[in-house]
Amino acid sequence: MDITRRELISTIAKTGVPAAVAVSIGAPSLHAETENIPVPSAAVGLLYDASICIGCKACESACAEANDTPPDTRGDALHQAPNDLNDLTRNIIKLYKPEDGSPASFVKRQCMHCLDPACAAGCPFQALHKDPETGIVSWTAEECIGCRYCTITCPYHVPRFQWQGYNPRVTKCELCSTRLEKGLRPGCTNVCPTGAVIFGPRTVLLEEAKQRIKKTPGKYYQERVYGEFDNGGTQSIYLSRVAFGKLGLPELGPESVPAKTLRWQRRLYQYFALPALLYVGLVQVIRKSLKGHEQEAHEREKETGLRAQL
Repeated sequence: MDITRRELISTIAKTGVPAAVAVSIGAPSLHAETENIPVPSAAVGLLYDASICIGCKACESACAEANDTPPDTRGDALHQAPNDLNDLTRNIIKLYKPEDGSPASFVKRQCMHCLDPACAAGCPFQALHKDPETGIVSWTAEECIGCRYCTITCPYHVPRFQWQGYNPRVTKCELCSTRLEKGLRPGCTNVCPTGAVIFGPRTVLLEEAKQRIKKTPGKYYQERVYGEFDNGGTQSIYLSRVAFGKLGLPELGPESVPAKTLRWQRRLYQYFALPALLYVGLVQVIRKSLKGHEQEAHEREKETGLRAQL
């Protein structure tokens, strides 16, 4: 039994069209849902004002103490002096010092606690997840498979992976959630001598940031709060005298990384859908052909058996 071209196209059309319709209908709803993620009801966060940070690094040691992490003295056995976030360092103060003599600035780097976190979206088993009430992005060891997708998908390069040990972990700021449960503030905000970093509800922090901008016109870069809308919004927000990009805070636009990814993912799936549907149609044709061959063989066997009896 030969497979004709007409039969192949007809079978693919019958099996492929309903599936293609399902793909085209289902994908936009997923995209729309991701684009409209609301602010958690009790969202908390940090406001960091780089213009009043003196770079004392008291927040670094306080963070290590609050999270019961050993100080990172790998570069200098006498001092805690990491050069970036790492498997022992959740919070760090870095210095931006331009060569042209323009103003320098310190910057505090820790988890941004995005409203639509890419690390959580990229985690296949939800080991990284966002609390629906406080909005704090946390990591659960029991769910982690060590794939490190979170370290790749985060546009701020925050989550860090431990390479040592039998059961390595992901390290990132979780706003000292264990302290919050006891009614205490995060360790970094508890020791800052100038009030460069403060903790509170996101709405209150945004209002405070805008009041500072209003009181000192021209002081802050673009008179803008970084994180109000950037990357879909974050719960760690910033004020700075210098461009945010120079402090390691990328200009990502108002759309979150997961929303952008899903848009391209949807297009990619549509391109992949056609070969998949062609394959499904081909399988159906082959099955039909094999069934026809089996019936023909059975008929021939019956005819052969009858002749032998005669």
